[in-house]
Amino acid sequence: MKVIVIIPAAGLGTRMAPMPSAMDAKTKKPHPSKQFNDLAGTPILIHTLRKFAAVDEVSEIWIALRENEIEGFRERLAKEMKGAKKKIELVVGGEHRQQSVEHALNAVSAAPDDIILVHDAVRPLVTPEIIHDVVEAAKKYGAAIAGLPAVDTVKQVERTSEGAIVKSTIPRAGVVLAQTPQGFQYSVIKKAFDEASADGFMGTDEASLAERSGHEVAVVMGSPRNIKITNPGDMELAEFYLRK
Repeated sequence: MKVIVIIPAAGLGTRMAPMPSAMDAKTKKPHPSKQFNDLAGTPILIHTLRKFAAVDEVSEIWIALRENEIEGFRERLAKEMKGAKKKIELVVGGEHRQQSVEHALNAVSAAPDDIILVHDAVRPLVTPEIIHDVVEAAKKYGAAIAGLPAVDTVKQVERTSEGAIVKSTIPRAGVVLAQTPQGFQYSVIKKAFDEASADGFMGTDEASLAERSGHEVAVVMGSPRNIKITNPGDMELAEFYLRK
C-alpha cells in the first residue's frame, strides 16, 4: 500500500500579498504567490514539503502549481530537497483548488486501497503524528480529516448589505474546524471527484466531495499549531512556532 501526498499550490493568495500579476517596485518582477513567501528564510511550500518528505509512510508527493511557476520551483527543489529519497512530481494546477487536486489525481498511479493525502501548501507546521493519525484513520474508515473542536461560540448568520444578523447559535459540541491533511482511500476520493466533475459541483474541501458521494468521514485530532497561513499576521505566529 502506498501513501501519496497531493499539495495544491496553484492558488493566488490575494489576502496575503498583492496579486501575483502586480510588479514589485524594487525587483520589477511579479509578486510571488503566498506559498513562495519566505518563512524564516525558506519558502512556506518548502517547509510543508519537508514535513511530508520526512515521514516514512509517505511514498510520493505531487505538487500542483501554476504552469509559469513550475520551472522556477523545480530549480528550487533541486537545491532545497537535494538528497530527498521521496518521489516528488510537479503537475500543472487549475484555476481552483479542486481542479488542482483533480489534475494530480488523474496523474497518479494508485491501487484502490492506496491512501491519498491532500494538504494545504501553506500549512507548514503539520506534525508527523497528525499525518500518521490521518493515514491510519483513512485506512480504517476510507476517509478522514484532521480537525479541532470549536472553542468559540458559533453563530449562524444572514448576510445583509450592512453586515450580518445572527439567526441562531450552533452547539459547539457538534462543530469541528477542519484542517489538513485530509486522507482517503484512492477508490473513495477518485469516485467523489469524478461525480463532482460530472455534476459541475465545487466543494469547499476534499471531504465535502466524499460526504456528497455518500461516504462518512472520520475526524482525528489536529493541533492549534497546524495553522493555515492566510494573512500577514499568520506569518508572525508561524515564525514564533518555528522558533519553539
